[in-house]
Amino acid sequence: AASGGCKALKEGVLEKRSDGLLQLWKKKSAAAAAAGLETPAKLKELHFSNMKTVDCVERKGKYMYFTVVMAEGKEIDFRCPQDQGWNAEITLQMVQYKNRQAILAVNWHGAVAWGTIVGERARGWSKKNRELRFFRAVIQCHSLLSRLN
Repeated sequence: AASGGCKALKEGVLEKRSDGLLQLWKKKSAAAAAAGLETPAKLKELHFSNMKTVDCVERKGKYMYFTVVMAEGKEIDFRCPQDQGWNAEITLQMVQYKNRQAILAVNWHGAVAWGTIVGERARGWSKKNRELRFFRAVIQCHSLLSRLN
């Protein structure tokens, strides 16, 4: 299981290119979870919120080579046997994560905007009634969040 308490969606071995002068390939035990890619041996995590893209570089021999581009521009090279599909799983989970975040942002901003509109349009309503309607919208957003996670 993934170390961060999230269920691992894929577990196995990935090879990561070292940053050193020789750029050797090092085998890493890895787990793809809903929040990111974890390497349990050193408890390092590449969180999807920090990832920009997953680029499939090439298929060569028995390996699939791909690069994870982080938000700050750092590139991390990986390889795995072609039949394991790590790059596809990481890409899929990253897209799903970013979609969940976008939905939450839209719904949260919608709830805040809706609460503001209620406040402006319902001047005849009591303060308690306006607050109740606003908090109902916030609870609906929270309910959506719990279903997405």
